[in-house]
Amino acid sequence: MTALTERRPDSRDGAPAAVVDVAHLEHVLLGRWRDVRRAARELLADPRFHKVEGLSSAEHRERVLEQLRLLVAEGDVLRAFPAELGGADDHGGSLARFEEVLTADPSLQIKAGVQWGLFASAILHLGTEDHHRRLLRGAMTLEVPGSFAMTEIGHGSDVASIATTATYDPETEEFVIHTPYRAAWKEYLGNAAKHATAAVVFAQLVTKGVNHGVHAFYVPIRDPRTGEFLPGVTGEDDGLKGGLNGVDNGRLAFDHVRVPRRDLLNRYGDVAPDGTYTSPIASPGRRFFTMLGTLVQGRVSLDGAATNAAKLALVIAVTYGNQRRQFTAASPTDEVVLLDYAEHQRRLLPRLAQTYAHAFAHERLLEAFHGVFSG
Repeated sequence: MTALTERRPDSRDGAPAAVVDVAHLEHVLLGRWRDVRRAARELLADPRFHKVEGLSSAEHRERVLEQLRLLVAEGDVLRAFPAELGGADDHGGSLARFEEVLTADPSLQIKAGVQWGLFASAILHLGTEDHHRRLLRGAMTLEVPGSFAMTEIGHGSDVASIATTATYDPETEEFVIHTPYRAAWKEYLGNAAKHATAAVVFAQLVTKGVNHGVHAFYVPIRDPRTGEFLPGVTGEDDGLKGGLNGVDNGRLAFDHVRVPRRDLLNRYGDVAPDGTYTSPIASPGRRFFTMLGTLVQGRVSLDGAATNAAKLALVIAVTYGNQRRQFTAASPTDEVVLLDYAEHQRRLLPRLAQTYAHAFAHERLLEAFHGVFSG
């Protein structure tokens, strides 16, 4: 039998009963964007957004796609985008709201993150006014479901060494996107297995025989009417994804696929019609990390979503431990609640404390992120 802790404070023993101001604690935990979080929770309480257990992967994927369309209509998904494009220029509030989507269905949160946090955000942050005018609206409204094709089978974290190439052809003013071998296939891409009709593809930009490093390109990959891959594009389904079966992860490869010169997302590097390369950032290394830095919101939001997942799990575990009774001890008739056992406390309370710490640390991270991206 596990040893018991001291009995809980009881006013009958002369000790004051512990009192927690729950409303104030909630106010503090929800942080600067508490109103945004509350609005998101109210929206996501709608059963239309909830995960339905027992669906096949195909059914779950289609349900999540329909839920994305609901978010477009009702979910304030454009908060991080510029006001002139229909957004609110609220980067911190956008992530705070996005992190709450996990409470409805983690698959929905991930698929929304791919569409707006990666695909559309890459067009916004790596493209210029021409791309915003031509391409961004479709990504923002889900008219063009998109994928973010960076990771390769042979290169994950080492993005600078990816092997996909984009070689400029001055005769046609096009880039030729090519996957030279199997390890260069783009892999683990959200939306790629089924729904994406375009992708932001990261590749080594080569012009006049010189490799200028990794750049991003807007590449159509499927016929939106038929869902079939366009000529030169090949793809495979990654299959079931544990805990995220509503996400259609897949892999892509390109066989000399041509895209117009103007579809290079050229905020940090451009190619003239004759093939001359220019960049406002002279250092290739600094240019590369500047490009990647504009996409950091995905990592910030996953930190917040992971913290929310821990909160949900602990609500269940602590509530159960505070209600479930097992064995008698001081009383011959009253069984002891699990949380009165020291071993149960040692298992749960450190995790509870860590999650409080994570919540406060994430709020500081979110504040810093908002400050940087708000200029």
